[in-house]
Amino acid sequence: MSDFKISRDSRWIILIAVLASLLEIIDTSIVNVAIPTMMGNLGATLEDISWVVTGYIIANAIVLPISAWLGSRIGRRKYYVGCILAFTLASVLCGLAPNLFTLTLFRIIQGLAGGALLPTSQTLIQEQFPKEKAGLGSAIYGMSVMVGPTIGPTLGGYLTDHYGWRSIFNINLPLGLVAALLAFTYIKAPAHESSLPPHQEGGVAPIQKKKPAMDSVGLALLCLGVGCLQYVLERGQADEWFDSSAIRICSLIAALSLPAFIWWELKVPHPIINLRLFKDSVVRNGTLLMACVGTMLFGMVFVLPVFVGRIMHYDATQTGELFIPGALLTAFCMPFVGNLLKRVNPKYLIFFGVVVVEICLFMMTQFTTQSGSGDLFWALLVRGLGMAFLFVPINTMVLGKYRGENLGQAAGLLNLSRQLGGSVGIALIATLVQTMSRQNYSDLMNHVSLIQPVTYSSFQALQAQMTGQAQEIIGFADPSHAALKLMSLRVDQQAFMLSFRQVMSLLFVLFAFSLIPLALMRTVDRKSSH
Repeated sequence: MSDFKISRDSRWIILIAVLASLLEIIDTSIVNVAIPTMMGNLGATLEDISWVVTGYIIANAIVLPISAWLGSRIGRRKYYVGCILAFTLASVLCGLAPNLFTLTLFRIIQGLAGGALLPTSQTLIQEQFPKEKAGLGSAIYGMSVMVGPTIGPTLGGYLTDHYGWRSIFNINLPLGLVAALLAFTYIKAPAHESSLPPHQEGGVAPIQKKKPAMDSVGLALLCLGVGCLQYVLERGQADEWFDSSAIRICSLIAALSLPAFIWWELKVPHPIINLRLFKDSVVRNGTLLMACVGTMLFGMVFVLPVFVGRIMHYDATQTGELFIPGALLTAFCMPFVGNLLKRVNPKYLIFFGVVVVEICLFMMTQFTTQSGSGDLFWALLVRGLGMAFLFVPINTMVLGKYRGENLGQAAGLLNLSRQLGGSVGIALIATLVQTMSRQNYSDLMNHVSLIQPVTYSSFQALQAQMTGQAQEIIGFADPSHAALKLMSLRVDQQAFMLSFRQVMSLLFVLFAFSLIPLALMRTVDRKSSH
């Protein structure tokens, strides 16, 4: 057990990172379950209230890749503590918001402040831990990253039901103040903050007292490109994709801004994002691998609650409870995976993780309308085991190679790739489920007709089973109408079930492609740093 010993200062760094990360991660998902209550309280439509979620995610995506650049200009310690305080203040203001406009505004501010918390927390652990302990520190930190999305909906549902929707924001106040106080006390400013970003060959930059001019063009192009891309991914399905003029305009802006941003950043001497890092095989393939993980993880998190609600008829709290055992298994295994990194090539651990997650996806392709909570429990437990072997090794391979500002740059790129991959996964699955369900329903209805003996026999059996209570639940007083309605509902349920299995099959195939960047990734030389 001596391998698990860490210093007192390192324990405080982990606690700060965990608290700050929980603030950001939980707030990404905690709002979703409170949306119906917020609509009624604020008198808003679903279209309007969705900006409370969309605004936060867009702001978050914009800040993620530039957090290292902002930290170098402001000072990482000052920036980190300031973002925790700004996030906490914005949370309190969200809880006090009198109308939808102010709530959306404060959520955007919350997203801007929260965008720094994940990459900076990862940077702190990699930078302030000894090399031999960095994997273990990253594993303990990763526990919060994996448990946070599971806690969010469950905690949000409980708080909303018992204390009102404003409490989901106010709960951040004590956590935020504790995290800010600890960060101010224990985090020391890194020695490299007075130097320029090490973009030069060999990773060494001359020390200058004067900071380089702000890359305002690059910042503007990044905000336009990432912001519009995130809007398209978040709102595409709800707005019928390119039937919406806003989606078409944002797609055009993103298509023009992102290539222009890449061209500009490779041209200027001191860019806000060091895209030259992508020359490194580890960064290039590591971010692609993390995007694949994000697509799979967020895609499943999106579709599984829909599956559970429509097939098993679970409410939000019951759905959240189903995810907890798998998340706890991930958290339990992460420290052991971090310890294994000192003796085992991380590529082997990632390969094992991909294979285990593929087993989970295959299990879900076999689900039927008769599948119960036990089937889902074991599938999620398998996924939980696989995730423990993905998050920590990927981060360690990419971040373990760097020091200085490039460490923060790599952390920002990793987090952005996971978030964009997640947005792609949600948009793709939402579109496919809706499209496939319509097609499957149409195909099934072609084979359901009362002139067919089997169908007519089922109709008669249902009609005979209809009682007063059953008819009231279905919504029809006449037994024949109630039986027809129930048959339609069963066809609709079966159409969704077929769509779910098709989507899981697609995810199974897509996630297998993550083995390509894994094969192309060269093992990190642990004795070198940049």
